[in-house]
Formats: sequence, C-alpha cells, structure tokens
Amino acid sequence: MKELWELYITYAKIGVMTFGGGMTMLPILQREVVDQKHWVTEEELMDYYAISQCTPGIIAVNTATFIGQKHKGILGGILATLGVVTPSLLIITLLAGIIQEFSHLPAVKNAFAGIQVCICVLIFNAVKKLLKKAVIDKRTAAIFAVVLLGGVFLDLSPVWFVIAAALSGIALKGLEVRGK
Repeated sequence: MKELWELYITYAKIGVMTFGGGMTMLPILQREVVDQKHWVTEEELMDYYAISQCTPGIIAVNTATFIGQKHKGILGGILATLGVVTPSLLIITLLAGIIQEFSHLPAVKNAFAGIQVCICVLIFNAVKKLLKKAVIDKRTAAIFAVVLLGGVFLDLSPVWFVIAAALSGIALKGLEVRGK
C-alpha cells in the first residue's frame, strides 16, 4: 500500500510541475522515475513517451499510465494517472473562476511569457540528455536527421514520424545484420 501511495504522490508532484503540456514533464520524469525512483530506464521512458504521443489522449496522462502500470500493475496505472491529473484538476478549477478577471493585466501576460521561455529551456535540456542516449550510431543518427527534417518541414502527426522511425530502425538494423 505504501508503494502505491508513493506512486500517486510522485505523479501528483509531477502533475503540479507540468506547466505547458506533456513535453515539459520530460525532465521531471527523468529525475523522478528514472534517476531517483528507478521505476523505469531512460530507454523505457523514451519508448513510453513516444507511444504516449501516438495514442489518443494527453501525453502526461498516457505516460503516467504506462509507467504506473509497468511499476505496479493495473492499480499502479490507475493511481499514477489519478496522481498526474489531480493537481491540474484542482488548479484549473480554482483558476477558471478568476482567470478572466486578471488575464488582461500586463503582469499576468508577462508572467506567462516568462514561463513559456523557461519551459522551452527545460524541454531543450531534456532533449539534449535523451539525445545522448538515443543517437548512438550512424543508424540512429540518420533516423534522427530524417525525423528532425520531417518535423521541421512537414505538417504531419507525430504518429507518422514514430511509425516511420520504427520501420526505419527495423530496416536499417536488418541491413546491418545482413552486411555482417
């Protein structure tokens, strides 16, 4: 029971800190569930995160469900999901009534602009850390380059990039094995 409570509380803390969407939770997830709790490896986190982008729903919720289920089964998935959404539900409920009263104020607009810049830096740092683990050879560097260019120049759902990257990984690894 203690471990289930810890799962809920951990994801509630993550939920409190996840301003700006699922991308912003990545550095917090790395610190909490990979580095401190050791519930998943970095590779598993990247896999769950990629799958979460491809499945319907919110990335933060999907990732919490995957990791919670891996760590403590179905109940773990449910509690991690509840943990990550509880802070948002409470904060949104509180803010919904007052945000329209203050959203026009310059201080509020400037605060949100500053938060957005901070979130970009947090995402960038998480990407750098993941990139070091993910791009490990010429094959993964080629997949990275193609997906990066595709993401910049094509207006496609992330689902297509994940599917293409998976198929490319399979194909390139197959060619590599045949060449040996």
